[in-house]
Amino acid sequence: MSVVVPLFDEEAVIERFHARLVPVMQSLGQPWEVIYVNDGSKDRSLQILSDLSSKWPEVAIVNLSRNFGKEVALTAGLDHARGDAVVVIDIDLQDPPEVIPELVAGWQAGFDVVYAQRRTREGETRLKCLTAAAFYRVMQKIGGPVRLPANTGDFRIMSRRSLDALLQLRERHRFMKGLFAWVGFPSTAVLYDRAPRAAGTTKWNYRRLWNLSIEGITSFTVVPLKIATYLGLATSAVAMMYAFTIIIKTLIFSNPVAGYASLMAVVLFLGGVQLLTLGIIGEYLGRVFNETKGRPLYIVERHMPAMSQLSLSENAAGVSSQST
Repeated sequence: MSVVVPLFDEEAVIERFHARLVPVMQSLGQPWEVIYVNDGSKDRSLQILSDLSSKWPEVAIVNLSRNFGKEVALTAGLDHARGDAVVVIDIDLQDPPEVIPELVAGWQAGFDVVYAQRRTREGETRLKCLTAAAFYRVMQKIGGPVRLPANTGDFRIMSRRSLDALLQLRERHRFMKGLFAWVGFPSTAVLYDRAPRAAGTTKWNYRRLWNLSIEGITSFTVVPLKIATYLGLATSAVAMMYAFTIIIKTLIFSNPVAGYASLMAVVLFLGGVQLLTLGIIGEYLGRVFNETKGRPLYIVERHMPAMSQLSLSENAAGVSSQST
């Protein structure tokens, strides 16, 4: 089994997380590895990971050449996972490692994806909870065939066949929660209580959360483009009715032409609609531009595989050589 853990500047919580993860994985009684993906951390995260690697043969490290963002870092970890099942979890301990056995039980029962669904969200403001709930409702309304489970993050377990299907999706603008849902396969939920962050500070401020929501919406639906079209049609219809009203009033009542204030209001309104529409088109066009470059999703500065994995590979190679 593989556990994928992306991180950025998390020196305060790495050892605490690992100390809670180890007994959980050992209790499962299966060979395992944990892949820590260092996403260009500026603190001592890489040094702490290296120390863990020297002490624990199950620890693998993927060190990216710079900060590529969590979604890409998560993809890098999944690319390097070799388990029959792969667990995805954040390092801040808001997602308790103690829930992993429940996820494994669901996978062993025959489900390809078992996702952890938040029952409560401790340590988060009411505003964040409300905006998160609104985002999930919007995605469920406009996502079409992609049904994004409510109150569900990246914390989950995936079978090897569902992971292989996921890794075929190589778009640069990655919204992993949506990609997890897009590949399908039999899925089920495990309810859990989300804990407050154990240490350090969150990297997800409201600006980044807003950008992530834009990524999610534009990656899985063209509804914003349709809204822009309908808004343009509605504006044109209102403008035509207004013009017709002015003509009738002028012909029948000889009313003077509307004044400067009303003219400016109409011009500014139409200009705002046009800029909004161009902005929506620009969001999609920018994504097309980035995709056509064909650049790799990430660059690995160094990869330190788990020593336990190397031992298994060497033993397998020795058996194969003897058989030959």
